[in-house]
Amino acid sequence: MIKIAWNPLYAHPLPEGHRFPMLKYELIPGQLLHEGTISQENLFSPEVVEEDIILATHSNDYWQSVRDLKLSPKDQRRIGFPLNAELVERERRITQGTIDGARFALDNGVAFNVAGGTHHSGSNWGEGFCILNDQAIAANCLLNNKLSSSILIIDLDVHQGNGTAEIFKNESRVFTFSMHGDKNFPFRKEVSDLDVPLNDGIGDEEYLYLLEQNLQIAFRKSQPDFVFYLAGVDVLSTDKLGKLSLTKAGCKERDRIVFQHCKTKNLPLQVSMGGGYSTDIKDIVDAHCNTYRLAFDLFE
Repeated sequence: MIKIAWNPLYAHPLPEGHRFPMLKYELIPGQLLHEGTISQENLFSPEVVEEDIILATHSNDYWQSVRDLKLSPKDQRRIGFPLNAELVERERRITQGTIDGARFALDNGVAFNVAGGTHHSGSNWGEGFCILNDQAIAANCLLNNKLSSSILIIDLDVHQGNGTAEIFKNESRVFTFSMHGDKNFPFRKEVSDLDVPLNDGIGDEEYLYLLEQNLQIAFRKSQPDFVFYLAGVDVLSTDKLGKLSLTKAGCKERDRIVFQHCKTKNLPLQVSMGGGYSTDIKDIVDAHCNTYRLAFDLFE
């Protein structure tokens, strides 16, 4: 059975101006349940990740400042919103959801986190609405528990996975692949194992061609036994922040390419949902739900 991490705290209310993107964390599971793609049995509510697991990825000074709500105003501005205890708990539950999902994927082939994809968080910083790097923490958890020896992280959010690249820059067991807008945030890029910077306005045909070609390179170079996938839908033409021009059909085909590679190679796959900032919330929810619909068609 495909398992999906979700908790009501995922829809944590943020300060005015940041609340709209949070609506999707309620609407995605609601839509999937309504249409019958999933049942309540597919959903699980993660606990709070333990500190020692966080500290295998993030520095002690950074984590203590987050935990104790003592990040400087400058560092909080870099994240994009002020810290509070409930927000930190939310991040810890999201992270545990990705860890649990990775373990479920080992048994079931694929697992999801309705939130996550917090790839701008580096070893000692938070940035771009990201406080803890859920997939990086989960990858280290697999390695440290000898559940994996070679991991591929496929990051297809429109923004470069700069935090993930920094965390694993000296870790040969984790291969980081980021395909992202070249002239988009973050404006100071890190170096992934494979970066594919894209010009503004790129459409379905060119995007999917580049993805197929570079996925083959990433799999060949990494020879993974586990895959993490960040499936942001901010690549859509309707996205306010994305600058690319993919259709929903193109976005769904992107997911199909990734899923098919993993299924053909019999590789366990954990999926975190990443960004999506289209003006109409329906576009965001439908594109994200397509990722789930496709996975249930292919893996169930």
